[in-house]
Amino acid sequence: MQVTIDLPENLAVRLRTNKQDITEIFEAGLREFEASSSVGYKSIADVLEFLASLPTPREILDLRPSKELQAEIERLLQKNRTEGLSEAEERTWESYEFIEHLVRKAKAKASQLKEQL
Repeated sequence: MQVTIDLPENLAVRLRTNKQDITEIFEAGLREFEASSSVGYKSIADVLEFLASLPTPREILDLRPSKELQAEIERLLQKNRTEGLSEAEERTWESYEFIEHLVRKAKAKASQLKEQL
């Protein structure tokens, strides 16, 4: 399907330079947009913003993925089992693994701090 939209010039220039990845850009943007109303983290930016707010160890230990992110993870796991992931989905999966790595490290540190208190 072909779509025509009006964009600010600076955004149009950025999209032109990434024309080959336009579908992936829109998919990632829509995922972020649709998950923005949820509680919990949905992206690396959310995790970093949360950690930058200097949460308590208890708040870190209570951190969970958003419902939407959890559903997307489960969808990708199922698709990987049945038919395999596309290149874009592989990159998305790798970003989710990185988010999980950050959260696990933060929780391990929070657990240590909580024990010291």
